[in-house]
This record gives sequence, structure tokens and C-alpha cells, in this order.
Amino acid sequence: MVAALVLLAVIVGVVLYMVSVYNSLVELRNRYKNGFAQIEVQLKRRYDLIPNLVETAKAYLKHERETLEAVIAARNTAVQGLQAAAAAPGSAAAMQQLSGAEGSLMGALGRLNVVMEAYPDLKANQNMMQVSEELSSTENRVAFARQAFNDQVMAYNTYKQSFPPVVLAGLYGHGADAALLEFADSAALQAAPKVSF
Repeated sequence: MVAALVLLAVIVGVVLYMVSVYNSLVELRNRYKNGFAQIEVQLKRRYDLIPNLVETAKAYLKHERETLEAVIAARNTAVQGLQAAAAAPGSAAAMQQLSGAEGSLMGALGRLNVVMEAYPDLKANQNMMQVSEELSSTENRVAFARQAFNDQVMAYNTYKQSFPPVVLAGLYGHGADAALLEFADSAALQAAPKVSF
């Protein structure tokens, strides 16, 4: 009788532990998905500001149509990358696609900044200064949201890879590690891009 009670207590303890591991994995996965949702909000905000930037610059940069079109094309590619990443937050392929699209967008915006240096009237334009300020503010928010997402991914991966959850993670559908969102230019991770018009 005592042996049966001990065996029952061990079985109940193991089942409760397995439930606890499952719940922890789900909670941590939901946290990093929520973290990505915060990135998505900020990136959408930035993507919505870029057409305003281009529209404001268009009147001054009549001879720079190719540069403006490159910015819009890079923005559209980044929107598609964001949509793919939002469908599978933590997926290595999706994070890599978004990272590449963001790198292209930042390069196009950098080329636009270089072109706009030759137009002092544009740099002094009130609308341009306002859009520039909003873009800079959004870049800071993107950086903070990306860091929070990466922290949540790290917590998920660390828990999932620790023992004994590593034994159960695959059984619960948590086989692959979640991927961090890293940008190609490591200097961009240290500081938000400077937008000066």
C-alpha cells in the first residue's frame, strides 16, 4: 500500500512537472511573439512615414527620381519582409529576410540623405524637419523593441535548451530554436540611424 502511494505520488509529480514545462514553453514563446508584435508596430509606423518623406522631397528633387524610386522600392520590399516575419516570428528564414530588407531600406535612405545634402532649401523645409524628427524617434523605438524581442527569444531558447525541458520540448512542438532579429550592419545596432535633412 505504501509503495503504491509513493508510486502514485511520483507519477503525479512527473505529470505536474511535464505540465509545468509545457506551460513555461508556451508562455515564453508567447512573450517573444508579443515582442515581435511591438517591432511590427514600430516598423509599420516607419514604413508609413517614408512616403511622406519622399513626397516632401519630390518637389525639391525633380532630377533625382531614380533615388526616390529606389527608396519606395526598398520600403515596399521591407513591408513584404515584415509581413513574412510577422507570419512566423522567430523563424530564422523570416528574420533573415526582414534583416536583409531593412538593410536595403537603410541603404536607400542613406543615399537619399546624401542627395538631399545638395538642397539646403529642402533641409530647411518645416515638413521635412518634422518627418525627419518622427523618423528618428521611430528608429529609437525600433531599436528598443528589437532588443526586447531578442531578450525574449534568448529567454525562450535558454529555457528550451536547459535540462530537463530539452527532453520534453520536442515532444511539445518546440523543436527549433527561435531566431534573433539582427541587422547586417552591427554599427546600426549600437546607434539609431541619423536622419539629417
